[in-house]
Amino acid sequence: MEIQNLKRPELLLPVGTKDMALAAIHNGADAIFMGVPGFNARGRSHDFQIEEVKEIIDTCHLHGVKVNLAFNILVFQNELQAAVEVLEKILPLKPDAFIIQDLGLVQLVRKMAPWQRIHASTQMSITNAEAISWLDDLGIQRFVLARENSIKEIQAIKQNTTKEIEVFVHGALCVSYSGQCFTSEGIGGRSANRGQCAQSCRFTYEMHVDGEKRDLQGKSFLVSPQDLCGINEVPHLLEAGVDCFKVEGRLKTPEYVATAARSFDEAITSAQSNHALSSPVLMKKQMASAFSRGFYSGWFHGVNHQELVEGTFSSHRGFEFGKILRVNANSLEVEITDVNIQQGLKADFIKAGDGVLWVYKDRNGHSVEKGGFVFAVKTLSPRRFELEFSRDIAMDGIYLGARVFYNHDKDLKKDVTLSVEDKQRKKRLPVYIRAEASLGQPLKVQYSDGKYTVSATSENICEPAKSKGLNSLDLREELFALMGSPFRGEGFECELDATTPLFLPHRQIKELRQQLVKELTDLRVQNGAAPVLAPQNEVMDWIARKKISNQKAHGVKLNLLLRDKGQVEDVANAVKAGQLQSSAINLTILDFEFGLDFEPSLKVLKEQGLKVGIATTRILKPNEHRNVKHLLNLNPDAILARNLGAIQYLQANAYQGQILGDFSLNVANHLTAQYLLGKGISSVCLGYDLNHLQVSELIQAGQAERFEVTAYQYMPSFHMEHCVFAAFLSKGSSFKDCGKPCEKHDVKLKDQFGNWHQIKPDQECRNTMYNGTSQSAARYVKEWEALGLGYIRYEALKERGAELITKIQAHLDFIDGKKELASLIKDLGDVESYGLSESHFQREKEYQSRKK
Repeated sequence: MEIQNLKRPELLLPVGTKDMALAAIHNGADAIFMGVPGFNARGRSHDFQIEEVKEIIDTCHLHGVKVNLAFNILVFQNELQAAVEVLEKILPLKPDAFIIQDLGLVQLVRKMAPWQRIHASTQMSITNAEAISWLDDLGIQRFVLARENSIKEIQAIKQNTTKEIEVFVHGALCVSYSGQCFTSEGIGGRSANRGQCAQSCRFTYEMHVDGEKRDLQGKSFLVSPQDLCGINEVPHLLEAGVDCFKVEGRLKTPEYVATAARSFDEAITSAQSNHALSSPVLMKKQMASAFSRGFYSGWFHGVNHQELVEGTFSSHRGFEFGKILRVNANSLEVEITDVNIQQGLKADFIKAGDGVLWVYKDRNGHSVEKGGFVFAVKTLSPRRFELEFSRDIAMDGIYLGARVFYNHDKDLKKDVTLSVEDKQRKKRLPVYIRAEASLGQPLKVQYSDGKYTVSATSENICEPAKSKGLNSLDLREELFALMGSPFRGEGFECELDATTPLFLPHRQIKELRQQLVKELTDLRVQNGAAPVLAPQNEVMDWIARKKISNQKAHGVKLNLLLRDKGQVEDVANAVKAGQLQSSAINLTILDFEFGLDFEPSLKVLKEQGLKVGIATTRILKPNEHRNVKHLLNLNPDAILARNLGAIQYLQANAYQGQILGDFSLNVANHLTAQYLLGKGISSVCLGYDLNHLQVSELIQAGQAERFEVTAYQYMPSFHMEHCVFAAFLSKGSSFKDCGKPCEKHDVKLKDQFGNWHQIKPDQECRNTMYNGTSQSAARYVKEWEALGLGYIRYEALKERGAELITKIQAHLDFIDGKKELASLIKDLGDVESYGLSESHFQREKEYQSRKK
């Protein structure tokens, strides 16, 4: 495949302020994305007012840059009207697309504005072509894939869909799959699905292996990945057919936006012309000085558990370029590393006034950072130089051998400002100009930017000239005088009457230019005809009609989820001994690390008269259908589907049992619930972002008898491609060479606040980190039952034997009315290791972040 024959992908930059928008526009962006006021997935960013959104959209459209609005959070039941109201204000501004996570919101936008372009957010956790196919009826034009997809997987997805594919190429890497992170929710009531991520992945953690604290040689940031930089992967992503390259970072700076835009714009252009990048190492240096936690290729080449997480830091360090060879009284002698020399880095890249940081081991073996601004630079050789600092920075021999990072470019801010303000450097759009003049006729001038064409004629007619007449060179000069506008002359065609020299006052030529530039500017800002929206009363009636009355309540039923065959044996033995009644348990769901354990466990439970379901993995990638196929072959009573691709696969292969939708589908309003239930899902487990009031509101919106709420669990915090076992208990990069320490050891992480987190792998070696404190919704179950709730779920994690059976029976007695709430809470609390909580269920007010 020849890259130069491929369509150029869109380069999409993040915007959190107007200055960031200007930096994107004038440094190579094809499009920007910014948050919808009040509803976006960066709760700590500037919350734009409608007037600011209009100003940025108009400015972008004037300069030929698209605007995608991020409406990428879950929308609660009581927020649907507020969503309609903000859409009524935003849609007339003509954004080029909305980036949406919530399936209900997609339908709402479709109802209000069928013509509006919609992109599926990475928060939808799309990792396969089956999910894209299953959502085809929603008319989504583009899907933002999970960051965890490799280039090979991206290519496989693109080959199996006609939809556009968008891929993150630069910025922060979340350790958890987007849309599947509940750590912030579990710890502090701050939901990542609501734009209020607490950045728990950047915390420090202790690792405890089989009950003993493990010495990790100073590594404590165990789930904090290095930042993604896919600049070297651009040609491969083009070959894979990626339609849009996306840069993360709405909380960053104009300098960050500008450096990323320039670098990736050049990388795309170079790849399409089959030219090598002029200096990738200097690109990385400039991008890293704007912000970097260390650059890595992420998951583009598959997993590498030894490289993704460095482990000793979690914040900006910049560009690593060398090591300290000598410490002087007030200077450091630094040598550039071999890899940077090989990529063309020379000692003259650093200047007085720049900032550096060095990382060394203290006398206890812990990593320590120190840094400062360079006072003077002395080049000693092409790869070695001396950095002098002010005398208030103490020098110490312990710095010898330290890694050195370039983390501040003193000229970068000024340079980015110039890119926005300097008329010679600002982005200006090419226009093609045509002029016609003949005796006795007005001068006619036409400007065209390729999309719009405007024309006008002079007030006066052309008269015979008494001396020198109009000529094409003078006309071109005047009509090309566009420096104060967003345009530049690209082509000129002129037809002048050659028989008679013509005269027209110069002022009229200038006025024609000014008039046409204004008309062309206005047309670009208007961006087409005003959209026609469905009336609000019609939309609200439609929302109300989507509600379906609850059927007569028959009492809530208990579903049981077990996580290993030992727990299965405990339950089977308890039923056999009469401690548990099989008829009291609606469904037992198996969620195992080892797929080979499903079949014997299924048989054991079936022999005791229990209905049995099996859970799919949370993520399904293009090469992983064997897992779902295995479940089909086992033919359980039900399959708990944790991703949309699995649902499509099961339905396409005529699975006859019940398909249950899990919490990971993020049901937060009745529009989402009805969409899923209307496409063959038997029941849905409500999302983990809802508190008890929001659960009640959703239950009352209809079909509650098909809703499930997880009433007892250890909340699954992160779901990660990153394997903690392989990264820190082996030297292996993947399951092929890690030695499978997950099969031999029990691992818990203890965060900086003292909270415990169990780590468990799944069949594809992905890790889930569970909150060590269990949570119970028991206080609200009777209220929900009265409203018509169909099912509650008890999820086991590590419980065995008597503890497990006690908890199950206590829940059964409670829903049967044989046990009071206080007695249930006591039974649960008496056997808990790290405490019992109501967690997010008791949160009644939304977390409000402090804007910085």
